[in-house]
Amino acid sequence: MRLLFILLCFWTFAFGQNINISQGFIFEGEPFIAQNPTNSNHLVVAWMGFKLGEKTVIKSKSSFDGGLTWTSWTNLPHILPGHTSADPSLEFDSDGNVYVCYIDYDNLDQETGSVVVSKSTNGGLTWGVPVVAIDIALCPDKLCIDRPWMAIDRSIGGSNGIIYVTSMNANKAQVQPPYHPYVSVSMDGGLSFELFRQLDTLNYLAGSLIQQPMPSPAVDADGRFLAIYPSYMLSQSVFARNILVTSINGAVNLEHSVVNNVTQGFSESDTKKAPLLIAHPSFSNRLAYIYLSESLGDLDVFLIESEDGGLSWSAPMRVNDDTMNNGVLQDMLWADYNLGGDLIVCWRDRRNGGQGFGVPTEIFAAVKLNNSQSFSPNFVITDQVVPHDPILASPGNDFLSVALSGDTAHIVWSDVRSGVLNVFYNRTSISLPTSNIQTITTADWRFQDVFPNPVVDRLYVNEQYYGAQFIIVSGKTGVVLDAIRGSSSQQVAITAEGIDVSRLAPGQYYLILKLQHEDIGLKFIKN
Repeated sequence: MRLLFILLCFWTFAFGQNINISQGFIFEGEPFIAQNPTNSNHLVVAWMGFKLGEKTVIKSKSSFDGGLTWTSWTNLPHILPGHTSADPSLEFDSDGNVYVCYIDYDNLDQETGSVVVSKSTNGGLTWGVPVVAIDIALCPDKLCIDRPWMAIDRSIGGSNGIIYVTSMNANKAQVQPPYHPYVSVSMDGGLSFELFRQLDTLNYLAGSLIQQPMPSPAVDADGRFLAIYPSYMLSQSVFARNILVTSINGAVNLEHSVVNNVTQGFSESDTKKAPLLIAHPSFSNRLAYIYLSESLGDLDVFLIESEDGGLSWSAPMRVNDDTMNNGVLQDMLWADYNLGGDLIVCWRDRRNGGQGFGVPTEIFAAVKLNNSQSFSPNFVITDQVVPHDPILASPGNDFLSVALSGDTAHIVWSDVRSGVLNVFYNRTSISLPTSNIQTITTADWRFQDVFPNPVVDRLYVNEQYYGAQFIIVSGKTGVVLDAIRGSSSQQVAITAEGIDVSRLAPGQYYLILKLQHEDIGLKFIKN
């Protein structure tokens, strides 16, 4: 807490507050964020929103400076007049093109509708004509266009550029069992989708009891397609199961296995319980499955990981660290890996709001560093406890999203603090030695721009930072230091002469610079 107090006395950080990036006045919800793998400062957010004269549309905004500023919103077109849109997801390909996937359908009679994919070659500023990935006509009486997710192969050795879109049956009276998860595949970068099929098969059928067996897709570092979907069919097993399906040839051939060590089953109906499968982008066999379970008494967030591509899974690890079996419900989870193997998990938390679903909430997070056996203490992303609103129980408010690059997490979610549902954004460093890092969210801890690194005597920075005031923070104790004057109460402008750090003990430190429009952090090692 000492570090937190001192930093707040020094500067007001531009990202300390949550930023309303949708600024709607009726309904803006269910956001998804994606980060360009070729440029970590390039972010795109898409969400469901209101547009005058139309039903719900998919809106998007882009940032080219790491979330400091955002473009004006643009919206994706409807396929037919009178349609409504829902359920956006975003992915970049390895060349920096960004794709958005969403439903566009007749929400009254469900007679027409499709899952479509649109491509942007200019970072999300404009979008191409949507291409149909899954049409209602492909699955008569099954309405197989609900909750699409998208995964794109960005591997070097795999089939780079393949796009996978998964979906499930809609929860409508006309849909009769059995129910299925589905996948559609594009082999030409989204110009067309030629393969559509069920993901489940004999002995691994989703069954007739789970109305919406939502698959969660991913592509691993070797280009292998993966998805996990729920299954409950007594002729297959007396237990509900989670099925992992994989393919090495664009979903032409599928292999199935049971994901062990997952215990689910829920007694509360309104919470948003969808699980998530993610594959590490550079460790080919590392997978993470994040899900909700009442196995310890109430709804908690759990993680299992696989280091062998899904052949075996770790024991479940509880992510939220509030008191066990305290009646507090967690839900609406999301997660992401960075290239170094660190993992962040975010969720909607009620520990400071009360028991049950309809209580005030916050967005919490925790980090599991590469090869660590445990999570960090939970920390808060939101800057206030947000009151509950009945709209949060309705469809279209089921997901938040996070992208992790290096030591910086970008999180988006929707809440009603403004009186209506809006999309909020926060940028958070995961490196600071405090569990309350959300107040220091401008810090972009990085090794470039500071040299030599490691350093022995004198530390230099790039000339663009000359004249900036700075402080140095110990990575071990969190104490603010001043290497030149030996005082934690004075700010000193940095010059071409650098900083004398010879008196610092060996270890890790953060050089925090106050710039005109933002504050950044430069991580360095003292030998």
